[in-house]
Amino acid sequence: MSADTTFLDTLLHVIRTLRRSYDQRARDVGLTLSRARALGALARHHALGNPPVTQAELAAELSIEPPTLKRQIDALVADGFVARQPLAGDARKNALILTARGRDSAIAEHTDHLRREVLRGIPPEDLDQAARTLARIAQNLDRLSRD
Repeated sequence: MSADTTFLDTLLHVIRTLRRSYDQRARDVGLTLSRARALGALARHHALGNPPVTQAELAAELSIEPPTLKRQIDALVADGFVARQPLAGDARKNALILTARGRDSAIAEHTDHLRREVLRGIPPEDLDQAARTLARIAQNLDRLSRD
């Protein structure tokens, strides 16, 4: 088997395995994978002490379309994980704020645990190279979708 086939097969296996693990934990706390991903990103912002983000900023960070994220955030608001609050200085925009339920959600803890365990024992320089390689693959896929 060629190196490119082996690489892509391995990449697809990793993606499926990560998704299965994430899906199971997300379902355990009543979330879909997409909603858990948005919640996890908000939890990371909160944990780092960053200022609240808007839907547009979060959509860009997650590389998804704003209308897609809006539906996810609407569901997270309805389920009590997230609240929208007017953004200081710009009444046209809302900041996304984690509620107590969103902060206490087991999904953020699981995400952090998964990140640590999946990458355990891999030297930082290998992770940097892998990140550059995956970023290039993503660029190539974006280019293909535009062609």
